[in-house]
Amino acid sequence: MRAPSVTQGAGAPSFVLAAHAVDLGFPGKPLLQGWSQHLPAGLVLVLGDEGAGKTSVLRLLAGEIVPAAGRLQLNGLAHGSPGYRQQVFWRDPRDAWPRDMTPVTWSMALAAQYPRWSAPAWQRHVQGFALQPHLDKAMFQLSTGSQRKVLLAAALASGAPLTLIDEPVAALDRASIGYLRAALQDCATAEAGHAVVVGHYDDLDGLPWLCTVALDTH
Repeated sequence: MRAPSVTQGAGAPSFVLAAHAVDLGFPGKPLLQGWSQHLPAGLVLVLGDEGAGKTSVLRLLAGEIVPAAGRLQLNGLAHGSPGYRQQVFWRDPRDAWPRDMTPVTWSMALAAQYPRWSAPAWQRHVQGFALQPHLDKAMFQLSTGSQRKVLLAAALASGAPLTLIDEPVAALDRASIGYLRAALQDCATAEAGHAVVVGHYDDLDGLPWLCTVALDTH
């Protein structure tokens, strides 16, 4: 499989993450071969159909899986190092939640974990996603859509240099999708050094992506 095609937006700011000749795949299913690219601050799209490997690429960027070849650096920190992982926000939305975790207790843990966590942004996104009635409920008791909204609110408030979001509109209602698009639009003009990487099957109605990595499905 060839390397993914990459589109770089005009005037893209300095890069946050550098990939150098990265190979990634599974037996009989290569995903990336010789991928070299600088991912900039701002909005980055990992584009691909169902089964194209978007989640695996996000897990690679998160440091959960290692490449078969090549190397990645996040703000100069090597992939696999403790410092690399500390600069990443990532939670697979399909993972089970601890039974005693609520949105409030999770937000408190994240505030302690991420130095650039924004309490005002968390409150703003809680309101934008209409999560106020659910803040003290156990996460496992929430609907899939509400769990997704808590995850999105936390991702957008984390301030992590590399924020990874998988299939952002899955299980969301129309109003929440509209709010999410506006929130991501704001990320396009966010401060330098903060990259929000989204895995999705389309461009979410033309958000201003600074870089698009299109996975080959053939």
